Amino acid sequence: MSPRLSLALSEGGLTLPEEGMIAVLHPGAEFDLSSLPSDRVCVIQPHAALNAQFAGAGYACQTDIADTDRFAACILSLPRAKAQARALIAQAAAHTDGLVVIDGAKTDGVDSILRDLRKRTTVGPALSKAHGKLLWFDPAGADVSDWAAVPGQAGNFVTAPGVFSADGIDPASALLAAALPRPLGRHVVDLGAGWGYLSAMALRDPAITTLDLVEVDHHALACARANVTDPRARFHWADATQWACEGRADTVIMNPPFHTGRAADPELGRAFIRAAARLLAPSGHLWMVANRHLAYETTLRESFTQVTEAGGDTRFKIVHAQRPQRPRPA
Repeated sequence: MSPRLSLALSEGGLTLPEEGMIAVLHPGAEFDLSSLPSDRVCVIQPHAALNAQFAGAGYACQTDIADTDRFAACILSLPRAKAQARALIAQAAAHTDGLVVIDGAKTDGVDSILRDLRKRTTVGPALSKAHGKLLWFDPAGADVSDWAAVPGQAGNFVTAPGVFSADGIDPASALLAAALPRPLGRHVVDLGAGWGYLSAMALRDPAITTLDLVEVDHHALACARANVTDPRARFHWADATQWACEGRADTVIMNPPFHTGRAADPELGRAFIRAAARLLAPSGHLWMVANRHLAYETTLRESFTQVTEAGGDTRFKIVHAQRPQRPRPA
């Protein structure tokens, strides 16, 4: 439980309804729900690994709010992307008969959200603690319908609020796409496929018979389904670092993430590299792009027999790694 939420509930400033389902939108891994009635909580979490975490703890879980869903209250863990935050607030308000509760850190823009909401409705007294705020409002008296999510556009591709590179084609991915050789092989895997740009570019290669798109964000994967309509594509909502494919792939392509939430986490990219080595055939190839400052070379040399820098610019490096090294049995 957020320290702000638990404090508001324990001191009586915030009272949740005694009946009806309570939606908890986009809680992080450390979000403790133990103070809420577990049989009345519905976790809305599009992140595959986090969804599995809360489902494993016994909570009802969904990837999104359905059109027919109604909740007695909604608790939103504020995301950092402003367009996504507003869209989630509008969605919560449209599906809640009671209060909409918003918990967010200052670095997530909670102060800006509070100012904007106060221009539209009465907001309960904001509770400030631990470098953030918790606030709540009655959606019956608030019109936030203009904050509702609308599809984004990146060139000819569909995106959505909050997905990576929602406002345009990522320059690192564009650099990698231009460098990909032909043929890539019959079976290609795109780890962390996002809304599908790299896969769409790779599928220009007629030699590919199967391309697996693996993406942890359900909303990004939905965009990928709209953007990549080639019948050779297969879509997988999964943690790319844990996913297992049928057989071995000839090539893995990827622009791995290096943030967990707000914090830089190069280990996430290293986990992608190890996953690529695990998925590839003995003669397989990895093509990846990364920021130049990220020190992936040690992991690459541990995971592949041959590693070369195959291009890039002052900001990004393109890496071509060949012949994965299997971990030796203990």
